[in-house]
Amino acid sequence: MSSDVTLPATTQPAGRRLAGALVALVAGLLAVMLVPGVAIAPAMAGKPVNTLGSPEGVAIRGYDPVAYFRDGGPRKGSAAHALRHDGATWHFASAANRALFLADPERYKPAYGGFCAYGTSRGYLVKIEPEAWSIVEGRLYLNYDLDVRATWSMDTKTYLARSERNWPNLTARDIR
Repeated sequence: MSSDVTLPATTQPAGRRLAGALVALVAGLLAVMLVPGVAIAPAMAGKPVNTLGSPEGVAIRGYDPVAYFRDGGPRKGSAAHALRHDGATWHFASAANRALFLADPERYKPAYGGFCAYGTSRGYLVKIEPEAWSIVEGRLYLNYDLDVRATWSMDTKTYLARSERNWPNLTARDIR
C-alpha cells in the first residue's frame, strides 16, 4: 500500500491512529500559540492567514473574498454566512458567495494568505485595507492602504515576481 494513502481509522493500527491524533493536536496548538490574532492552517505547513485585528480569527477583516469578483469590489461579509477554511473563519455577504468559495476556494482566496501583496514583495506580512485591492490575471491581491496599492500598481509585474519568490519562505514570524 502506498504511504500517501490514509486508511479509515478503524483499519489503521492503534499506534498510527494515536500518532496522527497527536500530530493534529500539536499542529492545532501551534496555530493558536504562535501569533495572537493570526490563524495558521496545519494543512498549509505554517502558512498564515491574515486575521490581524480579529480575536475571533476572521480572515481579511470580515470582508467577502468572492464579492471582489462578483460585485466588483469589497463587501462586508456576515457571520451568518461563515465557514472555516485554512484555519481561519471566512465571512460572506450571501449564501451564494459562500457556496462559490466552498466549491473553489483557490479561485477566490486572496493571494499571500490575504496579507498585503506589496509587503509580501518586501519580505514581510502586514495588515490590509479591504478597499486597497486589485485583481490581476484572475487573482485577488490586497494591499496595506490605497497609497501602497498605487505604488504596487506602478510595477505590478516586478512586485508579483518578488512576492511569489518570498511567499514560500514567509511564516507567522514575519508578521509586523
